[in-house]
Amino acid sequence: MTVTTRGTLPSYLTEGRAVFPEGFVWGAATASYQIEGAVRDDGRALSVWDTFARTPGKVAFGHTGDVACDHYHRYADDVRLMTDLGLRAYRFSISWPRVQPDGTGPINPRGLDFYDRLVDELAAAGITPYVTLYHWDLPQTLEDRGGWTSRDTSYRLAEYAEAVYARLGDRVSNWATLNEPWVQAFLGYGSGIHAPGRTDAASALRATHHFLLAHGLATQALRAAGAQEIMLAVNSSPVITPAQSADPGAELSEADAEAVHRVDCLLNKQILDPVLRGAYPEEVLAIVERHGGLDHIHDGDLADIHQRPDLIGINYYNPCIVRSSPGEPANPAWPGTEDILFDRVDAPKTAMDWPIVPTGLSRLLVRLSNDYPEVGLMVTENGAAFDDVVTKDATGEHVHDTDRTAYLESHLRAVHAAIEAGADMRGYLVWSLLDNFEWAEGYNRRFGIVHVDYATQRRLPKDSALWYRGVIRENGLA
Repeated sequence: MTVTTRGTLPSYLTEGRAVFPEGFVWGAATASYQIEGAVRDDGRALSVWDTFARTPGKVAFGHTGDVACDHYHRYADDVRLMTDLGLRAYRFSISWPRVQPDGTGPINPRGLDFYDRLVDELAAAGITPYVTLYHWDLPQTLEDRGGWTSRDTSYRLAEYAEAVYARLGDRVSNWATLNEPWVQAFLGYGSGIHAPGRTDAASALRATHHFLLAHGLATQALRAAGAQEIMLAVNSSPVITPAQSADPGAELSEADAEAVHRVDCLLNKQILDPVLRGAYPEEVLAIVERHGGLDHIHDGDLADIHQRPDLIGINYYNPCIVRSSPGEPANPAWPGTEDILFDRVDAPKTAMDWPIVPTGLSRLLVRLSNDYPEVGLMVTENGAAFDDVVTKDATGEHVHDTDRTAYLESHLRAVHAAIEAGADMRGYLVWSLLDNFEWAEGYNRRFGIVHVDYATQRRLPKDSALWYRGVIRENGLA
């Protein structure tokens, strides 16, 4: 599939030199289950994704993360690759079942040894580690005890965070507690298309609260131990109608405005308001009460959740497109969205069939900086899957991924536009360093700026990687 973004965007996203602030952080991101492999090495136990991937029909082609990119054994080569590309930062996640196989109790020292070696390798290369403590690979033993529908899991995450910090905190300054709690709560417990595969609205809403409680408890544990910078990574997106996609200033009907507001509360404010303002939106509480009640929200929880991070990490791929549609049933991943249609827009698409709307990123960053000025922002994931092809000529093998380069350039220009509009942007981490296990899509979708031949594990930087190296070197776009 070939997609061209140029010629469809405002000139400020396609033209002119864009220089980023001094000290702007440039890097790439990955996640443990997606790249590490070695799922039974050195005492690692099963995660919910190991179980889910082995359930027939859940992951495309029956793929699993058993080997993935074999990063567990090839991390030193991968760090050398990062050095060649000029990366200044590398965001990776810790595998909870590798470090604490039972999800509680004894720590597996061999599991932490791997991250010790990785952090040391990064330090020797002058690359700053950004550690995400939890990127969806919950120990299966905790899921068997209720998973994120159980309040106890929040306390177990804080215990695990403390243990990881005790080993790595002398060399790691930047800590993200969770990655995209909304996604695991609503796709994992609501629609069931992600692990652990449950399909219950009440469970999804309960899990969301326990994720936020886990963030608050882990933040307190990390701060008490001396952590310098704490982040929460979220999948925030602007919620807009199809008309607003083409014209951001388009006027909305009362019904469309209500649909946008309700979905914005569920996607964005449900996560960020408790953390940054200490309260849930009333619209969210009404939906939660209607789907199972509020008994899981205990006195004192919001005080524990209201632990302001230093940064909010923004994982942006596309806007959320909605409009009023009376009689429409609630989307399974969105409890409380009766009478709302999740719509499409006329825009170029990635191989994931996601619309390419870089203006949505600048719109989102400015809005978040205005709504929550007390925290800095970092783009912690942004990238695109395309159907890459390896070609060969007299100079060697190549992946001419012009679509991905155009995607990244337009979104970096959107970040720069947000900075010029006053957003407090600290950095940009491309998703992803490597092609990898793309959750329910298996190995069927490639997001990496580096091509991975899964049969041989050979890495081949794509043209987008070489382009990104130049952006980092120049701290900007030509």
